[in-house]
Amino acid sequence: MTSTVLVAGSANLDFVVRAAHVPAPGETVLGREFQTFPGGKGANQAVACARAGGAETRMLLALGADDFAKPIETSLIDAGVQLHTVRDAQLPTGTAFICLSDDAENAITVAPGANMALQPEHLPALGGVQWLLLQLESPLDSVLAYARAARTAGVKVALNAAPAQELPAELLAQLDMLIVNEGELAVVAGNPPDLATGLERLDVPCVIVTLGARGCLARVDQRILLQPAFRISPLDTTAAGDTFCGTLIACLARGGALDRALLAASAASALACTRLGAQSSIPDHAEVNALLADATRLPGADAHAALAAWCAL
Repeated sequence: MTSTVLVAGSANLDFVVRAAHVPAPGETVLGREFQTFPGGKGANQAVACARAGGAETRMLLALGADDFAKPIETSLIDAGVQLHTVRDAQLPTGTAFICLSDDAENAITVAPGANMALQPEHLPALGGVQWLLLQLESPLDSVLAYARAARTAGVKVALNAAPAQELPAELLAQLDMLIVNEGELAVVAGNPPDLATGLERLDVPCVIVTLGARGCLARVDQRILLQPAFRISPLDTTAAGDTFCGTLIACLARGGALDRALLAASAASALACTRLGAQSSIPDHAEVNALLADATRLPGADAHAALAAWCAL
């Protein structure tokens, strides 16, 4: 039986300018190169899922009736994603304005546009779907409705709680997996004093916290898994988290164990950080496998020990 993942969420066109550093409030910085890239958390995760291989990937998205929609659709289709597109003639396609610094940091402002047109009734049939992957660049009421429908249909639900916001207990109750970074954990878990407390406060069977260059940790019921990051020289961290999410869910959908999925997702995320752009940076299955097959690049025991010490769980 073919494994199928449905991603429901945002799609944007990213306007990216490179500069020496990200501007401080009130500061004007003279930029350099300018490019546009297909992006948006939902679309990035769908592309990552499709390129990870082994799982049929579908996406529910909303676009405007404008030229900004075309490169987004092309990128998704070229990656092998099957589209369920809501077309809104009143709202423009979502956009994001990104300043990328020379040290690979970024500052992002999103204009959601048509992404806010996704409504509960737009969810396609869930027959054959194993996982539903959600984010928070769409209306929260729709995210909750999709999660409820998936739970009723016996579909597993993963939420990447980004951008960060407080989540109703009713939504958390629908989830099989919650994926957050440290900042998002602080918001969702009510500013816990440490990682252990944050994990304890979230009543979700599996919670994964990404820790940037350190790696990630997962709490599955009462069991803790640690996955150190791969060592790289980052060029652009845009979509690194989305690459992690999409690759992770693809691995789980095709029957992989969580520890193996965390390893593959970390490898894909590391590769994405070495390239410019959002979807343009996401590696395919062969590239990830090549990195995993290179024993000299796998995180060693020292990296595991350092991550464990830093987490202090």
